[in-house]
Amino acid sequence: MSKRILPFWAVLMLLVSVAVAAAEPRPFRIDPGHSLVGFNVRHLFSHTSGRFKEFSGTIQVDEKNLAASSVEVTIQTASINTENERRDGDLRSANFFQADSFPTITFKSTKVVPGPEKTFLIYGDLDMHGVKKPVTLEATLMGIGEIGMMGRPPRTIAGFEAKLTLDRKDFGIVWNRVLDQGGTMLGDDVAITLQIEAAWMDPNAPPRPEMGQR
Repeated sequence: MSKRILPFWAVLMLLVSVAVAAAEPRPFRIDPGHSLVGFNVRHLFSHTSGRFKEFSGTIQVDEKNLAASSVEVTIQTASINTENERRDGDLRSANFFQADSFPTITFKSTKVVPGPEKTFLIYGDLDMHGVKKPVTLEATLMGIGEIGMMGRPPRTIAGFEAKLTLDRKDFGIVWNRVLDQGGTMLGDDVAITLQIEAAWMDPNAPPRPEMGQR
């Protein structure tokens, strides 16, 4: 009798260990060529939009338990782009981001709280313009799957969207101009929009061309 039970428990323990290993977060590297870090802010009676062109980051994804996931991102401040060279130069100056003194903007998550339908909140610390403050992103997991094209080996790709609104004055970015008619030229609230594509970083895979080149 014991000879039959022992193999059963051995198999059961093996299955449990495999399930635990499969549930561990997997690292995904953000693909800047297929992602967007964008923003918009009120200017007079409309809004001006822009983006940061250079950024990198890693997302640890646990599909079965999103609460075990995490993210770290670094943005190059000087890569700000609003399709206007004069304005971009001003944004890099001491009037705004002071890119020479604060060359990067970083975000590191501290907690992930899952919600319905693959939505979740990402709590973390945003370090910008020499000020670090907690912020919360509203995020959605758009999907994860193996993608193969043109006969190449398939890659595991993940897609995310996220947004938050912050007060730029909280980070010491306070420049504005008072209008003759009253009010100010710029709004204080800045809406951030993230559209992220990331690829699984397989430690056993051979080197591949840099992402964003295809």
